[in-house]
Amino acid sequence: MKIQEHPIGLFDSGIGGTSIWKEISELMPYEHTLYLADSKNAPYGQRSKEEILELSIKNTEFLLNRNAKIIVVACNTATTNAINYLRQTYDVPFIGIEPAIKPAGLVTQTKTIGILATKGTLNSELFESTSGKIDPEVTILEQVGEGLVDLIENGQIDSTEMETLLQRYLQPMLQENIDALVLGCTHYPYLIPKIKTIVGDQIQIIDSGLAVARQTKNILQQNNLLQTEQTIPKHQFYINKDASVLHRLLENFQAKVEEKDF
Repeated sequence: MKIQEHPIGLFDSGIGGTSIWKEISELMPYEHTLYLADSKNAPYGQRSKEEILELSIKNTEFLLNRNAKIIVVACNTATTNAINYLRQTYDVPFIGIEPAIKPAGLVTQTKTIGILATKGTLNSELFESTSGKIDPEVTILEQVGEGLVDLIENGQIDSTEMETLLQRYLQPMLQENIDALVLGCTHYPYLIPKIKTIVGDQIQIIDSGLAVARQTKNILQQNNLLQTEQTIPKHQFYINKDASVLHRLLENFQAKVEEKDF
């Protein structure tokens, strides 16, 4: 098998990175993919940097053992805490994900933007350096989305508890006159419909999904790894916890889901 025919590997602390996978599979419809959902260890955002690094190494080696030609770290927390080590250690390209602070800083008119992210992302060195690169006149309001990932992982997006948490996290930002909201976790795009009912249409909701897909395609092209044959793609998902929520998210896609302890 030519290396171009090897799959794109993705991993996340659960099912949230499927928001990135959907963008990638839509942009590159002939690419095979492998997706690793480390749901039993979610959320990564509450873990130490050492734990996040250890889990990221485990996930990377799982995908490499299945011939991944490139690895998308489809998790903001894992990117901000582990991607530098992964790039230095393994001989494949890595695509990372970081909160889209810069685009939000460019579009804001009120000079106030909000970011909803995990504790692990907001406390990372990479987030600090990224947020330091925007216009110093722009105020960034940070909010840890504690509890949101757990509810998404358990299929409780439409629960009363989710509504309560989102109101608690978003209302203070609205009172400070934000006009852009950055979603700093790949789980959070699944909350956009609910977020819109709270923030309305005047606030731009910004996530990294399409930008990550485009960057993945660019790096594949630069490294002569892009699949050029018009093949029917194979999409294999692995999850180490109950797969029912993942099945629901993928019900409109041709994908195989396997529960596997890893």
